[in-house]
Amino acid sequence: MPKGRKVIKTGNSLAITIPAKAVFDLDIKEGDIVSLKISRSKGTISYTFTGHPRQLSFIDKKKVA
Repeated sequence: MPKGRKVIKTGNSLAITIPAKAVFDLDIKEGDIVSLKISRSKGTISYTFTGHPRQLSFIDKKKVA
């Protein structure tokens, strides 16, 4: 997996793509919540993927089947 990533323009914003292997390994999905921490003194941005904001089912599929 390459360490460097290129900044791209998407509409009026800038974006950084996530390598496919990282997406798979971290189970990242479109719409996931991402927190970021910016350190201007270090020149770094750290991203934390906090989970999947999907609605969970209250139905026990084992009992329904």
